[in-house]
Amino acid sequence: MDLKEKLVSSFIAFENQVDIDSYVHDIRTEAIKNFESIGFPTKKNESWKYTSLKQVLDTDYSIFPSKNTALVYSKIEKYLIDDIDSYKIIFVDGIYSSHLSETTHEGMDICLMSSVLNKPKYAPIIENYFNKALKKDGISDLNTAFSKEGAFIHIPKNKLVEKPIQIIHFNSGIESSLMLQPRNLIIVDENSQLQIIERHQNLNENEVLTNSVTEIFVNPKSIVDYYKIQNDNKQASIIDTTSIVQEHNSVCTLHTFSFGGKLTRNNLTFSQKGEHIESIMKGITIIEEKQHVDHNTLVHHIKPNCESHQDYKGIFDDSSTGVFNGTVVVEKEAQKTNAFQANNNVLLSDKASINTKPQLEIFADDVKCSHGCTIGQLDRNALFYLKSRGIPEKEARALLMYGFANNVMQSVKIPELKNRITNIIAAKLGVNIGFNL
Repeated sequence: MDLKEKLVSSFIAFENQVDIDSYVHDIRTEAIKNFESIGFPTKKNESWKYTSLKQVLDTDYSIFPSKNTALVYSKIEKYLIDDIDSYKIIFVDGIYSSHLSETTHEGMDICLMSSVLNKPKYAPIIENYFNKALKKDGISDLNTAFSKEGAFIHIPKNKLVEKPIQIIHFNSGIESSLMLQPRNLIIVDENSQLQIIERHQNLNENEVLTNSVTEIFVNPKSIVDYYKIQNDNKQASIIDTTSIVQEHNSVCTLHTFSFGGKLTRNNLTFSQKGEHIESIMKGITIIEEKQHVDHNTLVHHIKPNCESHQDYKGIFDDSSTGVFNGTVVVEKEAQKTNAFQANNNVLLSDKASINTKPQLEIFADDVKCSHGCTIGQLDRNALFYLKSRGIPEKEARALLMYGFANNVMQSVKIPELKNRITNIIAAKLGVNIGFNL
């Protein structure tokens, strides 16, 4: 039995384990039917042309963990941004860990999907938002069919969330191989602000495949600042689908830091449904050996007077592979659109590769849109200059690579997170950066 057949046959057993109202039940039933029909994407799909899931799907994953696992704080401390006060929503093997988390219902909801999916109090919110932002495909349908647990965040009007929210998923290794399907729903009402840090982390050498879906609704005049840290071990793979819907005068910024994992695929979609919207996507990828990172982005400009900004930097060593497939669509009504898209890459090895395809689809005639990509090596003249000033070659190369990615780092708004990312980059580059960059 292959993984697709195993998932379809497990759906009925999964449904019997959860208490879900008829509305969500119908959505999930339709989703599993769609997945059964469509299945997993292959390289025949244009958007998956350079990424094959075959090596990931051949593993015999457990669909559900056999038992709950309790983790002590000391085992996970290094994966938290623990030098800031924050809300924490922590899951172990897909199950909520209450003793490691800090949630709230005081003036806002920072809690669990499982706590709202079957409560009448939240029924209007679920019916208005759940599964409404997604582009239907096999991967997102599979997550919808098995949607049970994840983060639920609802920020009411005129609310500044003073502490960042950390959403962290751990795989404990209780199973020899495990498939996780977290589902997050984030709703930010008018004129509110919040910051979120998300991470998925394997704590052992066992195989894990995470199929994560996040829907974010940024209502008028709201600001969302979202950070994804992808620095997992070489037995962990993730397909991360994030769909963002923005209303007028809102700002949403999403940073993706991809530093590790066997296979990483990021599906990121922005839908601009009002005027004077700003959508910002930035990313840094630093990988090695046979690691694979694929960024697939789409910005849909629907209304006039909006902006989008994409800036992705990649550094690839050994036999690693990068993919960037970015699309900007400007509808006929979206006049005065200002869209920028850039993907710049450095190859440190003759065996490393990058497949990049920035695209513009413009149906309006009064716009300012640009896109481009670069692929190259480190500047030998700059390297020679640094070495001539007494900087060892290894540190000189690291400084050039950090400088290459630094404009992405400059836009990180949480100082403690910026320091953590700087340390991760230094470790990836094999140097000790001894000053604050």
